[in-house]
Amino acid sequence: MGLLRWLPLLGPLVLRWLLGAQAADHIRIFVVPHSHMDVGWIHTVQESMQAYAANVYTSVVEELARKKKRRFILVEQEFFRLWWDGLASDKQKRQVHQLLAERRLEFVIGGQVMHDEAVTHTDDQILQLTEGHGFLYETFGIRPQFSWQVDPFGASATTPTLFALAGFDAHIISRIDYDQKDNMQAMKGLQFLWRGSPSLSAQQEIFTHVMDKYGYCSRGFNWDGSPVFPTPPRNGIYPDMDPPVTSGNIKLYVKDLVGNVKERAPWFRTPHVLWPWGCDEQFFNAPVQLSNMDLLLDHINTNVGGVSAEYATLSDYFHALHVLNLTWPVRDHQDFLPYSSEAFEAWTGFYSSHSGLKGLARRASALLYAGESMFTRFMWPAPLRPLDPAWALQQLRQLRWAVSEVQHHDGITGTHTPEVTEMYVENLHAGMQGVQKLMASIVLDRTRVHSGPQPGGHFAVVYNPLAWTVTTIVTLTVGFSSASVTDKSGQPVPAQVQGMPSAYRLHVLTTIPGLSYHRYSIRPTEEAQEDTEKTATTKAITLRFRLRPRRRTEARSSRLVSVKNDCYTVFMDLNTNLMHSIWERQSNRTVYMTQEFMEYHVNFNLGEPNLSGNYLFTPEEAAEPSWGAVRLEIVEGELVTEIRQYFYSTVTAKYHSYAIFSRVAHVPQDSHGELLCRRIEQEYQVGPLNMNREAILRTSTDLNSQQVLYSDNNGYQMQRRLFQHHEKNKIARNYYPMVQSAFIEDSGSRLVLLSEQAHGVSSQEDGQVEVMLHRRLWNGHMGAIERGLTLNDTSTARSLFWLLLGPRPGIADLHPRSGLALQHRPIVLLGELTETAPNSPGPWKPEAVVLPPSLHLQILSIPGWNYSSNHTQHLQSLQKGLRGHATPHGAEKERIFQRTGRFKTGPMMTTAGKDG
Repeated sequence: MGLLRWLPLLGPLVLRWLLGAQAADHIRIFVVPHSHMDVGWIHTVQESMQAYAANVYTSVVEELARKKKRRFILVEQEFFRLWWDGLASDKQKRQVHQLLAERRLEFVIGGQVMHDEAVTHTDDQILQLTEGHGFLYETFGIRPQFSWQVDPFGASATTPTLFALAGFDAHIISRIDYDQKDNMQAMKGLQFLWRGSPSLSAQQEIFTHVMDKYGYCSRGFNWDGSPVFPTPPRNGIYPDMDPPVTSGNIKLYVKDLVGNVKERAPWFRTPHVLWPWGCDEQFFNAPVQLSNMDLLLDHINTNVGGVSAEYATLSDYFHALHVLNLTWPVRDHQDFLPYSSEAFEAWTGFYSSHSGLKGLARRASALLYAGESMFTRFMWPAPLRPLDPAWALQQLRQLRWAVSEVQHHDGITGTHTPEVTEMYVENLHAGMQGVQKLMASIVLDRTRVHSGPQPGGHFAVVYNPLAWTVTTIVTLTVGFSSASVTDKSGQPVPAQVQGMPSAYRLHVLTTIPGLSYHRYSIRPTEEAQEDTEKTATTKAITLRFRLRPRRRTEARSSRLVSVKNDCYTVFMDLNTNLMHSIWERQSNRTVYMTQEFMEYHVNFNLGEPNLSGNYLFTPEEAAEPSWGAVRLEIVEGELVTEIRQYFYSTVTAKYHSYAIFSRVAHVPQDSHGELLCRRIEQEYQVGPLNMNREAILRTSTDLNSQQVLYSDNNGYQMQRRLFQHHEKNKIARNYYPMVQSAFIEDSGSRLVLLSEQAHGVSSQEDGQVEVMLHRRLWNGHMGAIERGLTLNDTSTARSLFWLLLGPRPGIADLHPRSGLALQHRPIVLLGELTETAPNSPGPWKPEAVVLPPSLHLQILSIPGWNYSSNHTQHLQSLQKGLRGHATPHGAEKERIFQRTGRFKTGPMMTTAGKDG
């Protein structure tokens, strides 16, 4: 009787349980149509536009307008903007507006490109994102809410932080280490809240979805085939077209699709499955694609039990997850680097591929940063003399576009064909020339010269783009062996001349307040006034030492020569001509340290499973010394002393293959000279390399680092890299990207390496750090050869580094400020020294801006977008068919990302805290 009494209550509970189980078993498929469009890879942007990219937009817009159930996501703004501004008809533009309003077309990421995450700098990630977002907001009044970082080779912890700050609601990645992904699939751990920044933590977390092992491509459902270059075929028949859906094969197609979804579903916590439909260069024939998929989705929804399928955008998918109101696990600030697709496929080679392009991209970015602030300060609140703002903004926009473009994950990575390299380089050079002309038009026109009518010589305008006072040494190349350098008042300026093989280097000591410039006159001494007391320029003296052959084992020598300043003493070993040790004053400690060039010899046999190339690093064995002898020179000067080491392949070689130029500055360690005194500048020259060689500089110390390396994520924050003892491919899988800095340390000292460009870095032994500087590869991989993806880089690579050594607290404080000082070194503009008419207007001279050392001016610019700062008014203007109303002189300064996703006016500042 007791059980029967409970039946009326148990019955509804059992029914609810059965219904819940049925709902849980029901799989909901979100089919997300997309086309992955590389902004440079095998083909240039122009070639891709002609062959397929333009047709993606034209045909997708037309087909979405035909049926309400269809959806599509758009990613790269560079291609879309070229189509919108150059090809789209008025009707197509109206259709795009309508599809966006109906949320059937969705922009994701919204940047100019899908940026690389390993070797790009945070500043450039922000640039390319705001360039795309500015266009989208001006044109449509929208801001993207979701990312789609599905193809970059590894995932940085900086990107989720940036996207969270940009107001994104969710973040999608795909390429992470194969064994890590396998584990996450088994544990249903592919979705989590990512707190990418240890300092921001929960303030800027973002829901993150890792694509499963199938990635972003859907094989077997590619009915439009592969594009044909250079132009589409007239008959509409493309290679690799899958058979169209018919009554005879529809069940096979449905079986494949549903089977694939059912395999994926157990890897996630919910029955909602995101099924990306598309791949590289697809949907250029959207009618064929969508008409076939329409049939499959209708068949699934009508005939397959336990499964439903629908076209979806990312908004549709993430909204469905959100309403489930689940609690998600939290991931800390660890990144997903390096990336290996298999045990012997470590994607760590691209950290150093095309070193020259990596350096050019960063120099272009630094020039743009300087040009933006100079132009903004000149124009605001009102220009002091005529300058066409439209022309000026065009120069800046051209370089913004070029710098944004090269951040593409097959751009700055060096994973593209030679033709694409030429495209990037040409666009960067053109943009840089335009900005240099702009800066020159602001500070060089109508120049006054202090000392009157004596012809000859040059003047140099040195602009400090940082909002701090900077004391540094600028270096010019001149054609005379002695010179007089004076400031605007005619007073002598400390300078030093030293010889080079074909010219002379002139080092000039300067202290410049923030966001301002100094002007200097430079004359050959024979044309200067005869009063020698007014000449503060000195000549350096060169000391040359005997060539020393490499020996297999080297005991620490007592034959040392020292080079010192107020902060360091560098000891060179005259038995080897290598560095011996460095004494640093602050902790009164000598750290034994030697540096040598080495090479990894690369597997290039076609029969082997994996080969080093643009992407992969697959060394045959440990690195070997790449030199047989070293020649040493010390160029002693009152301002700078330079140590020159030339590395030869053999003792009889005529020309050196490698070189290190180390410089210490002789300045007092006061508040202004501290950064200059406490760095050792090193310039490395590598190559041309022999074929199938990968060159490194290995620095070995007696620091007890326990094989722990710290390297930066995109110049934003440091990651701790504990050496991983992988069973296979241990060398390559312990390489990490170094965008700006890396360091090793023990309990007493820290050694920091700061670089002006990205490299690969590793610590293969205790107390050791090695940087990959250059690669030259031509292997037997037929797929790479057929696509032109070889790395026959015959150039000479040149890299600039700053070394910081000292006690951990002091170096931790110097590290971020020194990194910014290297990244944004003063810009030098040269002109001919001529007399100026007495009644000419004076040069523009801005008031200095000096922020506290803990604050960095992230960007100061006039974007030039044409929209009202009032969101409601802007949307009303768009509805009336207008492009909005610009604020005067673009007074809405560079945008600051906030959690709301809206932009805030005013310059952006970040803290320059410890460890960046």
